[in-house]
Amino acid sequence: MKKIIMLVWIVMGGLTVYAQEAVAYILKAKALTEAGKPEQAISLLNQALTVNKESRLYTQRADAFILKGEYSAAINDYNEADKLTPGSGEYGLSRIYALKGDAGTALYHLELNMNSTFKKGEKEILLDPAFSAIENRQEWRQFWKKEYYSMGEKSISEIEYYTSAGKLDESKDVLSELKKSYGSNPDIQYAEALIELASGKYPDAIKTITSLNASNPGNEKYLRLLAKAQTGASDPAGASSSYSQLLASGVADAGLYILRAECYDKTGESDKALSDITKYLEIYPENRTALSLAGKVEAKSGDNLKALEYFSKNLKLHPNDPVCYIDRADSYFISKTWDLAINDYSMSLDLNPANSDVWLNKGISLLSSGKVDDACHDFRMAFSLGNKRVTDYLSRYCIK
Repeated sequence: MKKIIMLVWIVMGGLTVYAQEAVAYILKAKALTEAGKPEQAISLLNQALTVNKESRLYTQRADAFILKGEYSAAINDYNEADKLTPGSGEYGLSRIYALKGDAGTALYHLELNMNSTFKKGEKEILLDPAFSAIENRQEWRQFWKKEYYSMGEKSISEIEYYTSAGKLDESKDVLSELKKSYGSNPDIQYAEALIELASGKYPDAIKTITSLNASNPGNEKYLRLLAKAQTGASDPAGASSSYSQLLASGVADAGLYILRAECYDKTGESDKALSDITKYLEIYPENRTALSLAGKVEAKSGDNLKALEYFSKNLKLHPNDPVCYIDRADSYFISKTWDLAINDYSMSLDLNPANSDVWLNKGISLLSSGKVDDACHDFRMAFSLGNKRVTDYLSRYCIK
């Protein structure tokens, strides 16, 4: 019996490793496709598929083939994905046939998608540019005469839109009507959690989502919402745990590394934060947000030289972004390298002169360099933009 249990654990461990490797390939291939490098993405996925026949590897390679205009190869890959995970390739097949102008076949596959666990939302489909070639066709209009979404699904979609747009009264009205018809069920609890989150009632949202998660552990939608609520409730440790569950479950979203890194940064776990940022930068090496976060984490951990490397790289990549200048200027400011701080703050203000905090910090840098008159000019600029923290500097140094 012990041997059987051990064998099961070995097999499960192997499957987990394969799943994680597949996700790594998918993320890198997706980034290459987004960067307009489908050939490199295809080459990478060819390599992955020699050792792991995972349906998502096929759908990701199909996306790269579409970008190259190789529809036949993409169709083959979506069909392979369907064989491995029924329904996983249907939406992709629908998009390809729509791009080819074959409305009948496109809608055949779209209906198969509607009846699968991979069902797309109505809004996502209607906004998908792939269907623009057939949206004026009679077949398309006829297709949408059929009800593919229940009243509950439509209401949840409305609540998701209203809460994202800050229209809380409208979302509460929809929820009220939904409760009259359905009473209480997981979808309604999810809608309640959305409204609680949007209302800033983070403990209530956490309680609601935790209850949902208990009956459906590992649900991506619930875990994402829980992490947002935990972040809002100033519980970065809880949020990092939720993001870890999402990553461990094989969710192919590189952004989760940055979200978890931000949590680790807040809990003071700089090594873990930098590890996640490094993973993200291996996929998106020129991402402004990731480079900025890496620099800030390094600065907090005491390595200002390493922080400056990240900030300087960011500036080289994004020379017209005022925030990149501020990041490096703040680093110079901390190390009391006043002239370099003044220069970067000045460059930032050339791009965005309405930042009162930059005027204040530039003024402090000038003051520290002995340039009192210039500093007072900057302090007055900060004050004119509504910065109240500057009043002490004005009263102490600028009133004669």
